Amino acid sequence: MAKMTEHPQELLTAYSGRMLAELDWLATFGGDAEGGVTRLLYSAPWLQAQMALMDKMQELGLTADFDEVGNLFGKLKGSQPELKPVLTGSHVDTVKNGGKYDGAYGVVASMMALGFLKAVYGTPKRTLEVVSFCEEEGSRFPLAYWGSGHVTGALSMLDGNGLVDREGVTMLEAMAEAGFETEPARLYPARREDIGAYIEIHIEQGGVLEYKQKQIGVVTAIVGQIRHIVVVSGASNHAGTTPMTMRRDALAGAAEMVALTERKALGEGEPLVATVGRLEVKRGTSNVVPGEVEFTLDIRHTDAVAMDAFRDGLLAEFREIAEQRGLGIQITEHLYALPVAMDEGISAEIEAACDYYGYPSWRMPSGAGHDAQLFGTVCPSAMIFVPSQGGISHSPKEYTSPVELVNGFQTLVRVLYQYGYGGKADEDV
Repeated sequence: MAKMTEHPQELLTAYSGRMLAELDWLATFGGDAEGGVTRLLYSAPWLQAQMALMDKMQELGLTADFDEVGNLFGKLKGSQPELKPVLTGSHVDTVKNGGKYDGAYGVVASMMALGFLKAVYGTPKRTLEVVSFCEEEGSRFPLAYWGSGHVTGALSMLDGNGLVDREGVTMLEAMAEAGFETEPARLYPARREDIGAYIEIHIEQGGVLEYKQKQIGVVTAIVGQIRHIVVVSGASNHAGTTPMTMRRDALAGAAEMVALTERKALGEGEPLVATVGRLEVKRGTSNVVPGEVEFTLDIRHTDAVAMDAFRDGLLAEFREIAEQRGLGIQITEHLYALPVAMDEGISAEIEAACDYYGYPSWRMPSGAGHDAQLFGTVCPSAMIFVPSQGGISHSPKEYTSPVELVNGFQTLVRVLYQYGYGGKADEDV
């Protein structure tokens, strides 16, 4: 077997080029008129992308199959089945009119890394797997991490009950329409208890690496995250005949809550962030006092205690505002993820790969949530970041240069080699 230090650079360069081409190819599934990508969970573009990725994995010599919820796995089977597999990958879904790198880069880079390793080194000692998670974003239904949540046991099918998208389609209806199981007698269970480690490569979605002029980010921890949906209810009345003192204006109350969120977050200081990303006036029109408003609330922090305390204080003040204005308020939590530290041992291997290639690296926390956050609670997990130009993400303007994408890909290849064939292959992860 060839040693990694003697790997054919010409072939690695060729696979790097293929990786870039496959990333562009994947963006054609769900490509929209605005220049972005919309690939929502269980939609037709989503299904087409997953099926096409399955074919690509098989072409690369991987054994590919779906689990019950639509996670796609490509397996490079090892010669020593007693060694727990190392899983790598990311998510295939996007936000509406998102970019072509978020999630997709991790899927494609991981798939091509395993294809390269198989082509050059053959059968590994430890099984290596790539996964294209069905969902991470929470952009169609009000629940995130549907894919990795099932694999890690953090979510079950019951969590999808009653969830509805904006067109009134339930999550389980959409799942069944896409051809996946929703009944209790399932043949392809998603829950996995055999995974030894999880390694995810991803665009940074921020501007730190670009600002620091670093090529690779070695993630130390992923922030905790809480998401709520807040519904404020008042009374719809005629805008011309209802005196200001007699109004129960849901939008005015919601606006006060939104302004309070920004003010309290600024007062709390870094690293806490709080965001109202969507606000919808129900049945709103120009000459009617708004009777119902719904908005989202997203709170993130690296410290769970501080995050919870901020949330509790903010929501208490929301209720006070509602009471003072004679409004009703309903607050529903649909995501609670604790801050999670990444594994020091795998992170050291990422840094060693950067040193080998001469890529300047930087240790940093992730302010965005990732599938690695869920895996970090059940097995050693790590993340590799590549720069995002201007820190832009969730946008058609999302961009990482081909050189930086290749740097991340080659870093991932070397790390996976160590755990599949090299010095870490015989060790418990």
